[in-house]
Amino acid sequence: MQWETVIGLEVHVQLATKSKIFSGASTAFGAEPNSQACAVDLGLPGVLPVLNEQAVAMAVKFGLGINAEIPEVSVFDRKNYFYPDLPKGYQTSQMYHPIVGAGEVEISLDDGATKRIRVHHAHLEEDAGKSLHEDFHGMTGIDLNRAGTPLLEIVSEPDMRSAKEAAAYLKAIHAIVTYLGISDGNMAEGSMRCDVNVSVRPKGQEAFGTRAEIKNVNSFRFVERAIAFEVERQIELLEDGGTVVQETRLYDPEADETRSMRTKEEANDYRYFPCPDLLPVVLDRAYVDHLRSTLPELPAEKRARFESQLGLSAYDASVLASSRAMAEYFEVVKDTCGDAKHAANWVMGELSGALNRENLAIEQSPVAAEQLGGLVARVLDDTINGKAAKQVFQALWNGEGGGEANAADAIIEAKGLKQVTDSGAIEAMIDQVIADSPVQVAQYRDAEPDKRGKMIGYFVGQVMKASRGTANPQQVNALLKEKLDQA
Repeated sequence: MQWETVIGLEVHVQLATKSKIFSGASTAFGAEPNSQACAVDLGLPGVLPVLNEQAVAMAVKFGLGINAEIPEVSVFDRKNYFYPDLPKGYQTSQMYHPIVGAGEVEISLDDGATKRIRVHHAHLEEDAGKSLHEDFHGMTGIDLNRAGTPLLEIVSEPDMRSAKEAAAYLKAIHAIVTYLGISDGNMAEGSMRCDVNVSVRPKGQEAFGTRAEIKNVNSFRFVERAIAFEVERQIELLEDGGTVVQETRLYDPEADETRSMRTKEEANDYRYFPCPDLLPVVLDRAYVDHLRSTLPELPAEKRARFESQLGLSAYDASVLASSRAMAEYFEVVKDTCGDAKHAANWVMGELSGALNRENLAIEQSPVAAEQLGGLVARVLDDTINGKAAKQVFQALWNGEGGGEANAADAIIEAKGLKQVTDSGAIEAMIDQVIADSPVQVAQYRDAEPDKRGKMIGYFVGQVMKASRGTANPQQVNALLKEKLDQA
């Protein structure tokens, strides 16, 4: 039987407010456990929540960024459940009237095609605390610093049909929230995580299969791996005559498997009711229009501009627009050197390779964008050749050149890497190489014309060696061919 995978994601994004959604406690990451949880976060008797306006603005910006409906009125509800790191016994969330309505997110697929994933809604809620199991010798520690941190939960429709599509959607959400500046998107610190709903059905069947929800997956790679395991588990179960149970599961990256956590709750299990301590949120059109006017150029718009105005390929545009930091770095390189294609090649090639080897984000690059742009400019104006350019890049990476915007020029001068373009000087080196290589010259001239192309490489290498890599390769090739082809 042929099976089809059906996937929907619930993405939890911590909003980048300085204080919590209903209190003035700090949201800074990394503080001592339980040092940033106030009476409101703990739900102590007599306290009342006050809604953080910045959290509202950030949620609305996200909605506008995905062309979603922005309802005039949204309402907070209490979601009641007991968990050790939720001391109030309820979570303030939005069930029936969320702040963001239906929208859509465009994802890029491996074959260069795009697909639109529908977003059902996005709602505001408070985060719970965190249970810690390490170093407690069979006990659990509770850190409530995270309790009350504002979350935007983004709920997709079940439109994804593969693990790669799910990862692409998650990356697209990550790009949007970081472009907007509403979250740092740091998945390692829990700023963004997702619950993955997975089911399978026979191909051609309209009805969905029973889904399992995989909780709190916190990396793009783990999303793909968790889905791959879960799809295989469900198919094997069904083909063996079993049934899939609706449940919540956890993904264990070390064992690369999902494990059952609990049977899946339904909405009525949480006994939702409107929060009696918070008024409905009413947004007038002027407020929404003002927020719309503050939106930056978003990934899809930037990709389109890179293609239409800069002449980049769809692939290059997609990679460079994938993060705000990458796009901004590229644009500085491009503006400095004046050539979009060469700037793209260096950012996606030499720079990205070095960053990957050192496991660094582009924000941590030892080579500033202006410096890389200056290096590319010297390649374009033939001051240095490609081999020398790699030497200059490595020197920039090592901090040479004084850290100034024109550091590439200083390195080129200090290392004597300026390209030799004087045809007289190059001819003199070629004449010397020909004189020193009588055997190779005879072999070249005796060879069939179609074989000479490969043989000329020896002479090019000798000339480049004599020039210590500074001779212009194009001139060397042209002049060598002219002289060697003379009878």
